[in-house]
Amino acid sequence: MFKPLTADDGHRFECWMQPAEGSPQGGLVILQEIFGVTEQLRGVARDYAAKGFNIAIPALFDRQQRGAIIPFDNAAPGRDMMLAAKPDDTMRDIAAAVNALAQTSNKVAVLGFCWGGGLAIRAAQVLDIACAVRFYGTRLPQYMDMALGKPVQGHFGTRDDHVPPEMLDQARAAFPTLEIHMYDCGHAFANDARPDAYDAEAATLAHARAQAFLSTHLG
Repeated sequence: MFKPLTADDGHRFECWMQPAEGSPQGGLVILQEIFGVTEQLRGVARDYAAKGFNIAIPALFDRQQRGAIIPFDNAAPGRDMMLAAKPDDTMRDIAAAVNALAQTSNKVAVLGFCWGGGLAIRAAQVLDIACAVRFYGTRLPQYMDMALGKPVQGHFGTRDDHVPPEMLDQARAAFPTLEIHMYDCGHAFANDARPDAYDAEAATLAHARAQAFLSTHLG
C-alpha cells in the first residue's frame, strides 16, 4: 500500500510499502523506470517480498506530478519528467525511503530499473546502504564522477542501445568492483509487461543472481 514519506527538505511524497513474507532478510528500495510506480513494478515488489525483503518504492515523479503513471507505449511524458527531476532532490526521496526501511531492517539495499538503475549507482556512492543492483540503467556516464562506495551488481543486455559496449567499457574502468552480468537481450528485458522487450529466461536468471547478491550483502 502507499504511505506518505517526507524527505529532508520537507517534500511529502507517496511510497509503495510491501512487507516481507516470512523471516525478513532486510530492506530493499526499488527504483522506478520513467513510467512511475506501475502495477508491473509493484509485481516486482511482491516477488521480492515473497523472498523475504521489506520493500519500498518511492514515487520519484511526485515532485513533478503526483501519482503519475506513464503508459509503456507513450514514454515521452515520463522522459520529460525524468529530465526535469533534480538529481539531489531525487536522491533525497530515495534516502527517505531507505531511512523508512531502516526502522525495521538492519540493512537496506537499492535495486533499480532503467532510470532507477542509474540512480542505484548514485545511491551506492552517496547513501548509507548495504549494496545496489542495477538493471540496464540509463545515463551511466553521468555517474562516473565518483567511486562506488558499496558493492554493485549490474545486469545488461548485449543489444541494449542505451548501454552500448563502449559505455560498458568506460564503466568497467570507472568502477573496477562493479559486478557485471550480460544477457543476449535488448533494453527492458526484465519487464514482463512489455512483450516486445521481455525475455523470460534472462529475467529469471538475472533476478536469481540479484536475490543471491542481496542475500549475501544484507545477511
